[in-house]
Amino acid sequence: MSSVAPSELLLIVDDEEQILALVERVLSDQGYECLTASNAAAARQVLEETPVALVLSDVTMPGESGMDFTREVLATYPDTAVVMVTGLDDRRYADAAIELGAYGYVLKPFRPNELIVNVRNALRRRALELESRDHRQDLEQTVLERTRALRDTIAQRESSDAELRRLREETIRRLSTAAEFRNQETGEHIVRMSLYCAHLARLAGLGVERSEEIRIASPMHDVGKLGIPDQILLKPGRLTAGERRVMEGHTEMGHRILAGSGVELLDLAAEMALTHHERIDGTGYPRGLSDDEIPLEGRIVAIADVFDALTSDRVYRPAYTPEEAQAMMTAGRGAQFDADLLDLFFGAFDDVVAIMSSAGTGREEQSLALALWHAAGRARS
Repeated sequence: MSSVAPSELLLIVDDEEQILALVERVLSDQGYECLTASNAAAARQVLEETPVALVLSDVTMPGESGMDFTREVLATYPDTAVVMVTGLDDRRYADAAIELGAYGYVLKPFRPNELIVNVRNALRRRALELESRDHRQDLEQTVLERTRALRDTIAQRESSDAELRRLREETIRRLSTAAEFRNQETGEHIVRMSLYCAHLARLAGLGVERSEEIRIASPMHDVGKLGIPDQILLKPGRLTAGERRVMEGHTEMGHRILAGSGVELLDLAAEMALTHHERIDGTGYPRGLSDDEIPLEGRIVAIADVFDALTSDRVYRPAYTPEEAQAMMTAGRGAQFDADLLDLFFGAFDDVVAIMSSAGTGREEQSLALALWHAAGRARS
C-alpha cells in the first residue's frame, strides 16, 4: 500500500452507489483517506466541516449539475482540486470542465490505474500551486520589507544627495528584478523599456532630471504582477474573461505596493503602474481614463512597454521587427496611444533601434546619451 500525506483527504461525490464504492476502494487501496457523498448538498456539508485536498465529482447528479458544483468548489475552496468522473464521453463537457479549472476528466467505465494517475497528477499540481502561492506571498512580503527599508534609509541619509540617489535606484532595480523573476521577463526588457521611456520623455520636452527619474522609476510598472496567480500569469494560451479581469488587477496591485511612501521616485513608479494600460480613447483599465486624464508618464510607459513587448520573443510567437511593430502601433495612434508622443517616438526611429540593439551589450548608457543628445537638439529646434 502506498503512503500519502495525511492532508490528502479526498471527497468522492456520485449518486451511483456502485461507482461510489468502487472509487473509494481503488483509492483507499492506494493509501488515500476518502469521504463520500451521494449528492452536491451532502458534499457541500462535508466541505464546510472538513478541509479536503481533492474532490472527485460526477457531472450529472440529481437536483444539481456537477459543473455548477465544481464551479462553486473552485471559487469557495481555492486550496481544493477537482477531478470530474463521468460517463459523458463528450469533448464539449471535457473542455467546459477544464475551462472551469478542473484538474482532470475521467470517463466511466475507467481502469483503476487511469483513476489513480489522474488523482496523483491533480494532487501533485495542487501541491505545486500551493507552494508557488506561498513563494509569491513570501516574495510580496520581501518587496514590502525592502520598500520600508528604502523609506528608512532615505530618512537617515538625507545629507547625501548622491548617495541617496544611488540607494533609491539600486532598491528600485532590485524590486524590479523580483517582479522580473515572477513574470519570466528578462533583464534586457527592463533596461530597454526604461531607456525608451527616458528618450521619449526628452523628445516630449521634459528636462534631463525628469527624464532620468522616469528611467529609474519605469521598471517598476509591472511590479503588481507579483500578486497574479501562476496559472494566469504564465498561461501560454488566451485568457478567459475572468482570468483577464484578474490579470488586469496587476495595475492596482502595483499602485498599492508603491504608493503612499512620500518618496518621489516610488510615487512616480506608483502612477506609472496604475496608468500604463489606460488608453487615449478611454477603453483601457483600470479606471477608463482618456486623453489628458492619463498622466504623461503613464502615456510614455504605454508606448515604450508595448514596443518592447512586440519586438521581443514570446513563447507563443517570435519577435516582430521594429518596422512591423511600428506599423502595428501606428494603427492604434490616437486610440490606444497618445498620437503626439507616438509621432515623436517613431520620428526618432534610428535612435529607438540603436537603444534596442545595445541593451544587454554594456553600451546602454552610450546609446541613451546619444539618443538624448539628438532629442535635446530636436527640442531646441
